[in-house]
Amino acid sequence: MNDRIALSRLAADDLPAAVPGLAALLVDAVDDGASVGFTSALTPEQAAAWWSDLAPALSDERIAAWTAHDGDRLVGTVQLRCETSPNGRHRAEIAKLVVHRSARGRGIARRLLATAEEFARSTGRTLLMLDTQTGSTAEHLYRSAGWTPLGTVPDYAADPSGVLRPTTFFHKTLHPAPQGSERSAVSAT
Repeated sequence: MNDRIALSRLAADDLPAAVPGLAALLVDAVDDGASVGFTSALTPEQAAAWWSDLAPALSDERIAAWTAHDGDRLVGTVQLRCETSPNGRHRAEIAKLVVHRSARGRGIARRLLATAEEFARSTGRTLLMLDTQTGSTAEHLYRSAGWTPLGTVPDYAADPSGVLRPTTFFHKTLHPAPQGSERSAVSAT
């Protein structure tokens, strides 16, 4: 099933080599109608520039990101965007959970989500947030993975075709990791 899928944490130094695959993944998602912050006019060059701009945040660990590979092919990604304000260091946001159309239905999104959640837990994050287009496949994934809906905002974001769609916001409370688990959780990702 997905035994060939390898997940790895994306380091800032690895970003330049990963950008072409990440850009292709993002363009595929937008072309398929995913509401991930871009319109259908997204070009591979724009997608590559967006990913490249994440280097400073990856470097200083404001963002942790993982990729999923099927052999040499990049087929998925997820980000954990960590809050850095003094009163919010216990929380983070899941963002840009994307799986290539050709690789869907293999549990890759669920594995990426679980990896980001476990990393968040291992680094002391106890509250996660995310948002997704209401009625999307992603909304079903989050509900089935134990996320709690907070509410829906009408016309919150435009889909790739420019139509305003409702967005559902979710949260998940994480129990602190047992002492000594940080090392194993980080090395496993």
